[in-house]
Amino acid sequence: MAIVNIILPIMFIVALGYGLTRAGFFNKEHIAGLSKFTFYVSIPAFLFTNMLAAPFSQSIDPSSLLAFYLPVLFVFAVGYQINRYFGAKTQQRSDACAVFALGCSYSNTVIVGLPVITAALGKAMIGSIFMIITFHSAFLFALTFILAARSQQHGFSWRNFTSSMVLNPVVLSISLGIIANGLNIELGEQLDEGLALLAKPALACALFVLGANLSFYRVGDNWRFALLASCLKILLLPALVYVMANWVFEFSKQNTIMLVLLSASPLGVNAYLIATEIKQYQSTLGSTVVLSTLLSVLSYSLWLMWLV
Repeated sequence: MAIVNIILPIMFIVALGYGLTRAGFFNKEHIAGLSKFTFYVSIPAFLFTNMLAAPFSQSIDPSSLLAFYLPVLFVFAVGYQINRYFGAKTQQRSDACAVFALGCSYSNTVIVGLPVITAALGKAMIGSIFMIITFHSAFLFALTFILAARSQQHGFSWRNFTSSMVLNPVVLSISLGIIANGLNIELGEQLDEGLALLAKPALACALFVLGANLSFYRVGDNWRFALLASCLKILLLPALVYVMANWVFEFSKQNTIMLVLLSASPLGVNAYLIATEIKQYQSTLGSTVVLSTLLSVLSYSLWLMWLV
């Protein structure tokens, strides 16, 4: 499959969202409304319907989780130590280190990774993808908040974190899909068709919103650390996942491609929201979202040429 056939349609939608918003055709309020529909209605419908139809026997694989999350944890630790020793003295506290580490390791799995993988592999691996996505935010956000709590007076609240994760639309829709799948629940033809209609624009809307949101961010003064975080995220992390998947666990070609492309996703915008909440490295992570997204075009192209 030609690489351009995978990358170009995706980048066209991202560029369209960026261009129309940059030109003023859409403003922040318009994009906020579209984002709300995308992330609270269309994407949950997409995730739920696909998880409902996923073959569990082929999806639940602990070795795939290890091949993905061990490199993620390693890159998180590398980012933490880099900031601890090379960051500004005012930003060497554990909360700043944890936020920077999140910026080096958190992937935009739903908005970018999922469209790229489905374009490259079809829907054959979608159950395995969702198994990884289910734990992704919960694992990295919990780790970040726990480490950050060491520097903050209010500490870490498991109750608040658990409620926010349980009510997260991505986690909730995948969890409900798993339950319905396990119980063999039949939704009925009409409801199936209704959910399918809601799910159809999910990936296109997500890519459009991504491009629109990029127009609101700027690469700030901390561009060096943003570039470093981007390189760790889209170069080191997928390389380590490739080593784990291909050489350590010796997965099939499809499974290796899925894991590598998922890990090669740019930094997810939710990491910027966590930085804003913790009040550390907001501009750096905002810049990393932009840089890693732009650089991921090159990274994806190289990995697709190598693997597909």
